[in-house]
Amino acid sequence: MTSTTLEVLALALLPAVLWGFSPIFDKRGMAAGGGSVQASLVVVIVDSAIYWLVIAAVYGRSAFSGLTLEVLAVFAFAGVVGTALGRVTIFVGVDKVGASLNSTILSTRPLFATMIALVFLGEPLGPVTGVGIVILVAGLAALTASKGGDLTGWQPRDLLWPIAAAVTFAVANVSRRYGMLETPISALEAVALNETAGLIALLAYVVAVSGRDVLERPRASYRYFAGSGLLTTAAMLSLMAALGLEEGRIAVVDPLVATAPLFTLLFAAVLLRDLERVTKGIVAGATLVVVGAVLITL
Repeated sequence: MTSTTLEVLALALLPAVLWGFSPIFDKRGMAAGGGSVQASLVVVIVDSAIYWLVIAAVYGRSAFSGLTLEVLAVFAFAGVVGTALGRVTIFVGVDKVGASLNSTILSTRPLFATMIALVFLGEPLGPVTGVGIVILVAGLAALTASKGGDLTGWQPRDLLWPIAAAVTFAVANVSRRYGMLETPISALEAVALNETAGLIALLAYVVAVSGRDVLERPRASYRYFAGSGLLTTAAMLSLMAALGLEEGRIAVVDPLVATAPLFTLLFAAVLLRDLERVTKGIVAGATLVVVGAVLITL
């Protein structure tokens, strides 16, 4: 195994660990009195600021050369759907069903992305993808019957929140894929546009609907959400670095990143004992979802 291959594996595994750990911060923040809109704002402010600083350092005045109005609109749409709406539903899901269940169900987004891409982009649906869908659905069934997650309990309808988040991210990912096919800008620049559009949408919502009350939350919740934002940013930068290497093929990188829910289960079992219950049913369901997501991605 070459040093380059080891570098790709390390850079791809790091996002899985970080995205596996960030839901722990999310759950602690919600338990400390945080709110879904407040959490989304803090995370997006943190990652947007870092992305723009990195772009300024790497690209300077040449950033966003070749960007068209159409592509800008595509990434703005993806930001509003995936970053603004998607993050809000993520935090509601974390609060209602727990970090372990929410993180696992979020990994079903390849299922929805595949269906959307099949309809709108004409991407084929092969036999391996079909097997992956069956396994993933079986994983969802196992999760529904797992009796784990948030210690205060949850109803099957509460699973609609992480499912809704998975759908919004799937829609956003298909939009981003279309945008990347139509523009010469880098993935880092695209992510910055995406997150900035989401930030603008969240700020507009706060100004128009929620007002300052949505921000009047305990300081501890802000610290947890800022930590989640830092983990998310580092994970995304590591993922882009992995994909940017010559050996960083999607077939190598995506399966490793898809293991994030398994890390969430491990961290939740150790660090969220007072808030969540990790059962054998959750572990079995998460394993099936991860295997199904990998097959669908491949």
